[in-house]
Amino acid sequence: MAPLKFCANISWLFSELPDFSQRMYAAASAGFQAVEAAWLYESDLQELQKAREATGVEVVLINTPPGDLGAGDLGLGAVPGREAEFRQGLDVALKYAKALDCKRIHLMAGRLPIGSHRMEVAKEMEAVFVQNLNYAADILSKEGITGLIEPINSRITDPRYFLDCPHQAAGIVEQVGKHNIKLQMDVFHWQIMDGNLTQNMHKYFPIIGHVQIAQVPHRNEPDSPGELSYSYLFTTLEKLGYQGYVGCEYRPAGSTKEGLDWIKDYCTHSK
Repeated sequence: MAPLKFCANISWLFSELPDFSQRMYAAASAGFQAVEAAWLYESDLQELQKAREATGVEVVLINTPPGDLGAGDLGLGAVPGREAEFRQGLDVALKYAKALDCKRIHLMAGRLPIGSHRMEVAKEMEAVFVQNLNYAADILSKEGITGLIEPINSRITDPRYFLDCPHQAAGIVEQVGKHNIKLQMDVFHWQIMDGNLTQNMHKYFPIIGHVQIAQVPHRNEPDSPGELSYSYLFTTLEKLGYQGYVGCEYRPAGSTKEGLDWIKDYCTHSK
């Protein structure tokens, strides 16, 4: 079994540093060979390119722009009437991805309208999402990029996020039916919404395009106190033959660097 590879999510890690390019250098200094991030769009693209080239780190994943965060947006992929804005955001994400040689883009679904009930709007939002994902798949395939969709739990993190459980997301991937639209498995969200991680990992492994980790419920380091045994989950991923990066999308309990001992422990035990 090949050992897992980890990448630093620099939206969450090394937040002691204000700039994303600085965080790239910090991640490389800490031993990471790859990074991922949510939104890099307020950073200077040339500075990011310089940091990537100087450090040699791979940029594994970025998200599509969220829309207007101040107005309550969190992605536009499934939001009716915002299709043109979704396409504009995809163009921006693609520009950054190409410049940084990033091969995965998380296509964010977005939130339910305020005051609406999930059951009332689910069919319309799903139809919009499928349509937008089909459009994105064709655009991204020309660049050799995989589009990912990620369920975000609606119990703790975001009560109004449209895509909230693995089964819903897998059904949408199946509907789209494009080889480059896959599932982003954030273990934190999957545990909160459905548990049953062993079965779900086996069931959906063929369509999983990226993995992210954090302990439950406080979203700290994988070895912090919580519900999950990451030694077991890492072994499960190894046995399944997962070849991609595992994104460290957690909130460090202290400084980022002080909380990285779990990676050293993993590397020691996986030799």
